[in-house]
Amino acid sequence: MKPQLAVQTYTIREFTRTRLDLEESFAKIAMLGYPAVQLSAVGAMCGDTPKVSPELARKILDANGLQCIATHRSWESLAGSTSKEIDFHQALGCDFAAIGGLPGGYQSRGKAGFEDFLRDSAPVIAELKSAGIRFGYHNHAWEFERVGMAGTLFDTFIEDGSPDFLLELDLYWVSHAGVNPERVVERCAGRMPVIHVKDKEMLGSEPIMAPMGEGNLDWAHLLPACAAAGAQWLTVEQDECRRDPFDCLRSSLEFLRRAEQEFA
Repeated sequence: MKPQLAVQTYTIREFTRTRLDLEESFAKIAMLGYPAVQLSAVGAMCGDTPKVSPELARKILDANGLQCIATHRSWESLAGSTSKEIDFHQALGCDFAAIGGLPGGYQSRGKAGFEDFLRDSAPVIAELKSAGIRFGYHNHAWEFERVGMAGTLFDTFIEDGSPDFLLELDLYWVSHAGVNPERVVERCAGRMPVIHVKDKEMLGSEPIMAPMGEGNLDWAHLLPACAAAGAQWLTVEQDECRRDPFDCLRSSLEFLRRAEQEFA
């Protein structure tokens, strides 16, 4: 099956600070034609007294015909307040919680830190799973630091992670690390319900993030590889936009729709 398309709200984080912001932003996303979002860096839902509860967010999503297919949550909250996180996700109707990187205490220990995190995260992942919520890890580029002749740090997650330790691959960052993203996708088959996509173009001598189809990543091969690996969602996450982020989302959606026909 072809993956469906979603928006990572980190792309529009400056437009999610209030309830009205969120209502307007979700309406724009729906009008563009996206069916779903991943909730991340939503200002109106952050802090000790959030302006928008998960129950209210669900109502706003429903009103716009959108679903929440994933979140980005802090490891501290997932591990330290697991029952609250379960309630949060169930209120949203969301069954996938990802973290945006390795907690700092693990980063400083190299490969041993990766091994320790696999061990320490297992009970939390099991508790989430018992409530119907999957767990995933979102990479950047630094995880692909080589460890002598033994591959990269990220290989620890690929090779030693359990089937329940899912991988929310960000293909831009894999490419940025100098690794062939198609090969990584193939190695992670069956463990990537959500994949993050954005393009990579050159501005002079500097690589920058771009809407899909406006850069140099090899989508003619990458998109079929994602489908073959069992990805359920391709989620557009453009961390930095040089023009209006909603226009970038529009451009990415149009490219991905064309690509469904061209690269099938």
